[in-house]
Amino acid sequence: MLKKIDCVMIRVLDVQAAMTCYADVFGLRPTWWSEQAAGLVFPESDAEIVVHSYPDIPSNVEVHYLVDDVIVAVQEYVTKGCALLVAPFDITIGKCAVIADPFGTRLCILDMTKGPLKPGLQSSSP
Repeated sequence: MLKKIDCVMIRVLDVQAAMTCYADVFGLRPTWWSEQAAGLVFPESDAEIVVHSYPDIPSNVEVHYLVDDVIVAVQEYVTKGCALLVAPFDITIGKCAVIADPFGTRLCILDMTKGPLKPGLQSSSP
């Protein structure tokens, strides 16, 4: 059910400076941005690095895995021995949740049920 790595989210103090750094130093291409976040894609993948300044995201770096539907995925993963750490919640593109596999590893899952962000400037909500 995990389709791919959607993004790696990295908390930064200055989104604009981080966006510039990841473009200039690492060769990533900015595709969307706001005051609090920016998405940059790899040259050979559609996975993104998202630099952000959201204080309520608990980790400094987290991998987010894409699923078709977070609600359905959470139900299935829990029945297969995973623990629900953070119940599904709304995000700009759909829903997100955090589970732990049977070994205690955190996995952030998200869906795009509201659709992907369009290139360019976005609103400031997560």
